[in-house]
Amino acid sequence: MNSKFKPLFQPYTLNNGIEIKNRLVVAPMTHFASNPDGTLSEQEQRFLSNRAGDIGMFITAATLVTENGKAFYGQPEAISDAHLDSLKRTAKLLQDQGAKAILQIHHGGDKAIAELLNGLDKVAPSDNVEAGARALTEAEILDVIAGFGRATDLAIRAGFDGVEIHGANNYLIQQFYSAQTNRRNDAWGGSLEKRMAFPMAVLDAVLEVRAKYNRPDFIVGYRFSPEEPGDNGLTMKETFALIDALVEKPLQYLHISLWDFYKKARRGSDTSLARLQLVHERINGKLPLIGVGNIFTAEDALNAYQTGWAEFIAMGKTVMINPTIATLMANDRENEIVTVLDPSKEDHYGIPDLLWGMCVQGGAWLPPLAGKDWAPRDI
Repeated sequence: MNSKFKPLFQPYTLNNGIEIKNRLVVAPMTHFASNPDGTLSEQEQRFLSNRAGDIGMFITAATLVTENGKAFYGQPEAISDAHLDSLKRTAKLLQDQGAKAILQIHHGGDKAIAELLNGLDKVAPSDNVEAGARALTEAEILDVIAGFGRATDLAIRAGFDGVEIHGANNYLIQQFYSAQTNRRNDAWGGSLEKRMAFPMAVLDAVLEVRAKYNRPDFIVGYRFSPEEPGDNGLTMKETFALIDALVEKPLQYLHISLWDFYKKARRGSDTSLARLQLVHERINGKLPLIGVGNIFTAEDALNAYQTGWAEFIAMGKTVMINPTIATLMANDRENEIVTVLDPSKEDHYGIPDLLWGMCVQGGAWLPPLAGKDWAPRDI
């Protein structure tokens, strides 16, 4: 290993005593490859089979917790015992490569896809005519919260090392916290504290299942997006309030969702500083933070880590085109890391067919495509 990259391979001990062997994390990547029933497919298995080597934590694709929230074709599911065997195979596949396997649990809210809901209504915190979603009833809210608990139960029984609650990217949990999408005037909306009730209830349901199994070693993380566009969108000030609540819970880490590791705050705080820096300062050492955002090379990862703004560095797009990126870093082969996707190398990447079709068309959320201009989205 090139000695300069050794900082990325330092172990880190979480507050529950679990050691993560290094600071490299595979960010959750939507791979559009599970079977229609949400179980592990051959293409999904191939995609996961060699991307966790020399990685500290591997966070799975967003995994559905109740049927009325399916937001991706080929989305994995953790809804009932019918998914248990598939989840066991997924956890083992990642752990056999030496990584901690973290199941990201998710509900799409008004971003669900109607044709994937088996006749169920698309639901959200409040009516959204444009999205074709109606407001959840009180009973339905409680059922979705219970769904996150059931998914955690399945994850523990399947042998995962932990779960990550997907509270980012404008999906249901963030929809409840944002005044832009939550216009309720009951116990689940209105004031900031009431809008925070759903995220906290989901977290409590997850923690309750962990306690039921007496598994303090089971890792629980929470992913969030720090800001939203729009007059009523989330600001850094509201994100600080969320962080203040989260760090009081027995979590093991927080995970920020960003397109650009260095993107500066838009509003609600010092706009001359990076969002990640502000968030890390707000956490103030109470929990480790996973940082992410257009990190493609070993140098990118090292530079990001050396800012001091994150204890872990997550990579997504680059892992799609460099399946063994951490192994390359660990073996002084970082010069072999590529930064653009070559459409002529389909077999090399092992990317599932549907996702591959998207990749060769190009897009800001996908790896840069050889010969095409590319820029991250400004969100």
